[in-house]
Amino acid sequence: MTRRSVAARIIPILIALVVIGFQYCSSDKVRNPLTGQTTRVGLSRKQEDQLGLQAFQQVTSNEKTITTGSQWEQVKRVAGRLANVTGSEAEGFEWMVSLVDNPQENAFCLPGGKIVVFTGILSATQTDAGLAAVMGHEMAHATLRHGAQRVLKENMTNTLLVGASVSFSDMDYQQQRTIMGLIGAGARYGVVLPFGREHESEADEMGVIYMAKAGYDPREAIEFWKRMSKNTGGQPPEFMSTHPSHGSRIEQLKEIMPRALEVFEKARAAQAKNETLEQN
Repeated sequence: MTRRSVAARIIPILIALVVIGFQYCSSDKVRNPLTGQTTRVGLSRKQEDQLGLQAFQQVTSNEKTITTGSQWEQVKRVAGRLANVTGSEAEGFEWMVSLVDNPQENAFCLPGGKIVVFTGILSATQTDAGLAAVMGHEMAHATLRHGAQRVLKENMTNTLLVGASVSFSDMDYQQQRTIMGLIGAGARYGVVLPFGREHESEADEMGVIYMAKAGYDPREAIEFWKRMSKNTGGQPPEFMSTHPSHGSRIEQLKEIMPRALEVFEKARAAQAKNETLEQN
């Protein structure tokens, strides 16, 4: 390899790193309420709200939604109680909820507070508290702005991959494919998947705090994941997934449960006090 060819390989990587630095430094900062630390996001709140509303409208127009009956009343009731306790993290959110007639065990919350619950998940949630565990988790993804964080991380990763692709463009196809495959795998298993698992753990923690503030017993989150573990059976190795294993999730929930129970007891005491004042 000549001195010139070394420079030709290094320059595209250096340019990519400069672009990554610009992407990072020019991005918005947000404060993580769980850690107190700041993090960076790849979308503004306005962009998130627009994308969230657009996706919500698309889902609800393409799927059969339920707007009457006991299941709908439960979903609406739990969503309302949770939305009332999300605090400053959800400032400016316009909460909306839809119940979709679909057997998948799924629920999600889009940026800006647009919640979608599939009827299939209700057999696993079973109770209001079980549903609060799911919805609190999904709402936490939105309030913590995890989607916007992922956008920035993916943009930076893609920039690096483009730089690497240019750097090795003179190689034959098979060599280039092998090197790019290794770099892509390193980015996926070293950055993208752990980043996803970190977000899931944060949403679990914030979610049980939300459900506790709303007066739902946070211990039901553990019971819900025990039921899900039985329903889903085997899972891929954790390092190959964006989500923690059910077992890891349950252990993490047990660790944060003392704090969640303290919040729950305060919420119950406040509710009892309010009921006494109303009676008097």
